[in-house]
Formats: sequence, C-alpha cells, structure tokens
Amino acid sequence: MIKGIAHACFIVNDLDISIQFYCGILGMKTAFDYVNDEGKRFGAYLHAGERNFLELFERSHGNRAENQSYQHLSLEVTDIRKMVENIRAGGIETSEIGRGKDRSWGVKFQDPDGNIVELQEYTEESKQEAWLRKS
Repeated sequence: MIKGIAHACFIVNDLDISIQFYCGILGMKTAFDYVNDEGKRFGAYLHAGERNFLELFERSHGNRAENQSYQHLSLEVTDIRKMVENIRAGGIETSEIGRGKDRSWGVKFQDPDGNIVELQEYTEESKQEAWLRKS
C-alpha cells in the first residue's frame, strides 16, 4: 500500500544556491547531505513538512524542455500571502495569487534552475479538502 509521495528529486546546477532558495526563502530544512568518498557534498535531502522531502543532486543539466512531461512541483502552504511576500522579498518574481478550478489559492514562480514551483493554499471549498473530508 502506498503511504504517500516520499520525495521529488531535482538535478541542480549549484547546490548551495538551490539550498538557499528552498531553505532560506521557502523555509524547508536540510535533513541530511549526500557526501562522496572524498568528503565533497554532492546532494541534499530537504524536509518539506510532515513526511515530505525534496532531494537535490548537483550536476550540470540542460534547459527545461517546453513539452516535457514534468510540469511543476506544488507545495501546500497555510498562509500563501505571507509566503509570496517572503519570496518576493528574496527577489523572486511570482505570478499573481489566483483561485484555480480546484477552488484553491495558488501562485507560481521558478527556482534557480528554472523548475516551476507552485504554492497552494486549500480553502474550505477546495476540491482536495472535500475529498480528504470524505476519505
């Protein structure tokens, strides 16, 4: 039986910059690092709340493909307006906060490697909340 999504994994060009983004701006915490036999850190496991993690590995990669199957990483938040304020204070441009067809508040922006990140705040009317209440 599946308990949940254990983690998502991104290849990043600069591990330090990505950790600063995900931890310093978005508020995740470093759970542990991956270190090679020479003692060099090459990856990190970031805690995103509850049993959710983001795994990062440093190596060069190409540009994000327009028609790739992966579209975005969505993170559930409790105060989307405060999060957007912090993100913008960090010099990151975001879309405007809007309400989606699922009746949740959402906003999108890019991480340092061009991956699209979405924040979602569920409302009492959110389709996700309705499903969770009855499951």
